[in-house]
Amino acid sequence: MQLGLDFTLVEELVAGVDEVGRGPLCGPVVTAAVILDPARPIVGLNDSKKLTEARREKLFDEIREKALAWCIARAEVEEIDQLNILHATMLAMQRAVEGLSITPKLALIDGNRCPKLAVPSAPVVGGDAQVPAIAAASILAKVSRDREMAEMEKLYPGYGIGGHKGYPTPVHLEALKRLGATPIHRRSFAPVRNVLEGIE
Repeated sequence: MQLGLDFTLVEELVAGVDEVGRGPLCGPVVTAAVILDPARPIVGLNDSKKLTEARREKLFDEIREKALAWCIARAEVEEIDQLNILHATMLAMQRAVEGLSITPKLALIDGNRCPKLAVPSAPVVGGDAQVPAIAAASILAKVSRDREMAEMEKLYPGYGIGGHKGYPTPVHLEALKRLGATPIHRRSFAPVRNVLEGIE
């Protein structure tokens, strides 16, 4: 159920929902849902991409400590390849909201569409820079995924995954052509598919 409403008027039991990892060639898409506690404000919440890594790491711990409820969820590479990245992202967002220990009265979703949820929802374009709960969700999702990509660097050295986090940088594309695809690469994405099919 989607609602068209003024999200600035709603303060209590609102879940902010965001994702990280739609564009990378490898790894999961990670989502988070956060219900902030109005009685325990968190200073400095913003779009995770606009914060330094050190600031995100500090806020990651503070959000988990102070939020009324939070959940980090994901869709795996196999699900991305099977469903496509959009539908896999919607599935991961659904899992994040359903995983909350408190049922929100409203879910505000960063972007222009909402997953199918059992609670009212509304999309907010640029929400991670406007809605504190969405900003908090973006931070949890990004820190969680970045940490995982750092671990993947150890399992699959030579690709630079810890640096570019799986995005199609020149370094990643060159390594993909030279070393081939790993089990964590998304086979439905053209650069990976081309390597697997021997297309230059």
